[in-house]
Formats: sequence, C-alpha cells, structure tokens
Amino acid sequence: MRRLLAAILLAAGLGAAEPPAAVAKKALDALLAGRYEEFSRMLTPEAKALLTPEFLSKRVDGELKGFGAFEKADPPMTAHAGTSDLVSFPAHFSNTTVDVQFTINEAGLVAGLHFRPPDQPLPPTWSRPAYSNPALFHEKAVTVGGDQWKLPGTLTVPEGKGPFPAIVLVHGPGPNDRDESMFANRIFADIAEGLGSRGIAVLRYDKRTKVYGAQMSELEFTLNDETVEDAVRAVALLRQQPEVDAKRVFVLGHSLGGYAAPRIAARSHVNGAIVLAGNARRIEDIAIAQTEFMLKARGNISADDQRRLDAMKEQAQMVRDLDASKPHPPVLLGLPAAYFVDLRDYDPAGEAKRLGIPLLFLQGERDFQVTMEDFGMWKAGLADSKQAAFRTYPALNHLFIAGEGAGSPAEYRTPGNVAPAVIEDIANWLKQ
Repeated sequence: MRRLLAAILLAAGLGAAEPPAAVAKKALDALLAGRYEEFSRMLTPEAKALLTPEFLSKRVDGELKGFGAFEKADPPMTAHAGTSDLVSFPAHFSNTTVDVQFTINEAGLVAGLHFRPPDQPLPPTWSRPAYSNPALFHEKAVTVGGDQWKLPGTLTVPEGKGPFPAIVLVHGPGPNDRDESMFANRIFADIAEGLGSRGIAVLRYDKRTKVYGAQMSELEFTLNDETVEDAVRAVALLRQQPEVDAKRVFVLGHSLGGYAAPRIAARSHVNGAIVLAGNARRIEDIAIAQTEFMLKARGNISADDQRRLDAMKEQAQMVRDLDASKPHPPVLLGLPAAYFVDLRDYDPAGEAKRLGIPLLFLQGERDFQVTMEDFGMWKAGLADSKQAAFRTYPALNHLFIAGEGAGSPAEYRTPGNVAPAVIEDIANWLKQ
C-alpha cells in the first residue's frame, strides 16, 4: 500500500525568495489537486522530457488514488541535506497516511519528491567533509556536449591565480548524477570540494543514462555511448576553461568509470589518469560475483534465489560465447548484447599499459564489489610500468568511506565521506 515513489524531480519556476516550506506547500497543493500542468511547469527541460503531464496524470495520479481521499496535511518536518532542505508533510488520506517529501535546493527550486511511510525520521543527509573549505573555491554551471546528448555539469574552480591543474570525474554503472549520490553519500561532491580546496579544478556532470534514460533504453548502446564519449567531451570542455592549465588535465574514473579509463585516456589524450576501484575483470564475471556475495551475506539462499542466480550464470555464459555474426538475444544481464560485443576483446590493464602516461590506482580493501582481485590484475598488467602507482586502504569500501568488518550493501546507507587520506593522495599525485 505504501509504495515508495522515488522520482527525482529537477524543477524551475518557484521563487527563490520564498522559504523552503512555502515552496514545498505550493508543490504539494498542485500535486494533490491534480493540477499536473501547473506542476509540470515547475520542472526543468530535462525533467519535463520524462515527467510529462501525461505521465503525472497516469502514474502519480494512480499512486495518489490508491491512498484514498485526501483529508489533511500536518505541519511539515524539515531537515538540511547539504545545501538543500528536506520538507516532509504527513498527508492523511482515507486509506492511509503518507509522508510527502520535497527536496528544495538553495535557489528555492523543487529538486525531489518522495512518498515515504509515515512516522519515520527524515533520511540521513550528506554533510560537507571537514577537508572541504568553501572559501577556497567556487562553482559554476557548465554543459558537456552540444548535441541531443548534452549534459548539465558543475565546474569547481579554486580561488586565486590560475591556471590550475584539472580533472574530470567519471561515474560508475547506472544512472548516476554528477555527485555520484548513493543514499546520503556523495563521493564526487567530496572529491570535487576536497580537490577544489587544494588548488585543483574539478569537472563533474550528470550521466547520460540519468538525463536521457528513456531514450537510452530504446538504443543498443555500448560503453562508448554510456560513458566514454561524454568523458572525452568533458575533457575537451575542461581544456577550454580559462582557469585551467590545458597541459595538466587528468581523468578519474570510479568503478565502471575506472574500467573505461584507458579508453577515455586514449581518446582524450589526457596527461594522466586515476582509477578508483575500477574493475579489471569482465563485467559478466563481476555481476555474478557480486550477486553471489550478497546472497551469501543474507544467509540461507532460497530456491527462488538459486533459480535467479542460475539464470544469471546462463546469461553470463551466453555473453562469453557471443558471436556478433550469429543470432543472439537483444538484452543480456540487463544490458544490450551490443554492449558485450563491443567489450569482447577489451583488456583494460593491457590498454592502460600502452597509454604511456602517469597512472594512479586506488583500492579499498573492504570493497566487495570491485575487489583486491581486480586490483591485483591491474598491478600485474602494469608490473613493468614505471609510471603506474598503486595504493590500498585497509578500512575503506567501494565508496572509499571507512568502516569496520566485512563490506556489505547495508553499509552504503550510513552517511560518510571519502577518507581524507584518499583526497590527500590524489591531490599530491596530481601536483607532482
């Protein structure tokens, strides 16, 4: 009955001078009254492409009708989420009570909507890390690319006299935003502000699969379409910035972004690359290993779990046997078959070795997603390279946040920041 509607809405059209609670109340009134045309006018062009009045009237209206007739809304609960505010109204319906939560950004715009079960505290929120000093940097909005795939981004620029060394941050798998947000953690925001406080410019941007998810789902896209092409464009944009030293431009890839880093570096001719927990194993092998780990962490594996795991293993074998000249399923392991065909002969460690540029590999030893096995493969593949540096951190997980014991998905729900040692190691390496 109380299903979560996790639709992230980036919006425009509400006055920045109004208090966050007042902005949220206007949005609530429009939503509950079914004034979806009015609600839609609050959205950015990117959000309008997905959250059309038709979508709102069918999907959101159906959710609301399931709650019954609206009766009243209690005064809201509020909390801070970094530079934004959370405003949550306990809304009473004839069938149930639901907390309708809005995220209001510092400009007074609606940035998020969630329907949550009642009587729960507001979720934990991101806090600026201690190593970030906003007095030492400023941010400006940028756009990566200029065609139908253009992406909104943020450039963090150090204060003072440049030009500065600069780096592009490239996301992991999935429809990530520019902060690579996961629950209350925003590791790319941590890195950008940490490096910006240390005299390094940083460009981060929303991923193509986040901004254009519907369009991408209709394509037989590859790693190039999902990740590489936009990262190359971001590097080109960074070089054009007057605050940036065009001879000191780097790329940093996390997880899938690290896996793709050799391709990105080769096409963008950067001056060096950093791989944060980048997988060196094939994607299908990673998918099986992660699934098995999480099932074992839960305890007893049910018969249904085992059937799903066996089906995954069958699809993984089909990926390994793919022949582009022969018939094959259009989708395997949730990705277009073309994605795996493109990566069939990809050897990330081998391609990294051929780059001939400085490389830095960082790995959390508690990472259960991309493990020390991957780190060892990078290290073995670049054993003869004098330009590759390798560092591990015993207490860190896949997000480079410290913890204790074995890593687990539940750990990601605990708010934290990228470890200070990681920020210092990156900054020092970039300035060498």
